[in-house]
Amino acid sequence: MKLQLHIEMNEALYLRNPESSELGKNIIKHSIELIYQHGFESFTFKKLAESIGTTEAGVYRYFENKHRLLIYIVTWYWGWLEFQIRFQTNNLKDPAVRLRKVIKLLASTVEDDERTSYVNEALLHQIVISEGSKAYLTNHVEEDNKHQFFKPYKDLCSLVGDIIAECNPKYKYPKSLASTILEMAHFQNFFMHHLPSLTDFAKSKDETKIVAFLNDLVFSSIKY
Repeated sequence: MKLQLHIEMNEALYLRNPESSELGKNIIKHSIELIYQHGFESFTFKKLAESIGTTEAGVYRYFENKHRLLIYIVTWYWGWLEFQIRFQTNNLKDPAVRLRKVIKLLASTVEDDERTSYVNEALLHQIVISEGSKAYLTNHVEEDNKHQFFKPYKDLCSLVGDIIAECNPKYKYPKSLASTILEMAHFQNFFMHHLPSLTDFAKSKDETKIVAFLNDLVFSSIKY
């Protein structure tokens, strides 16, 4: 029997915990699939309900609106990624080695985690690349932040920032560099596939080159 991985979520994001029922889990599973296939703008609770075989009212019993659902799945991903980073760097003593491992995890293709049966992390990673910034680039971001909706993202940035500070305690901008790494890993991936003139990796479409670029940027900045 495989162990199930549980990611703690902010209760203010939902009206009813989607992990508490099969319908709730199906809402998460099918929303990821639909947003991945059609994009967030085209995604509606009506389409989601039809995909699951339930009613819109049934979906609204779990989430107030589709933006709250987007924040839920995106922050779930950040929590899952923080777990992966902590797990895979736990035995690495050299902070530079840990930082290179983190960069590789941030910029590489994600495989579906079998411990989370109703979340396809491979699809969710692609959603975070193309749609993730829509979770916080809104005119109510400050109100959402008061509810600590973005805490998993900030916790992940803090973790990466701490590793940067370990590499060079005198470096002045560990938090800024940490958030830059996270965003740039996704932007460069998106540009590579959709806006090729904005990146040097369009011809190869090789994620390892994005990893190499980020390593060069980071370690040149901190002068380790």
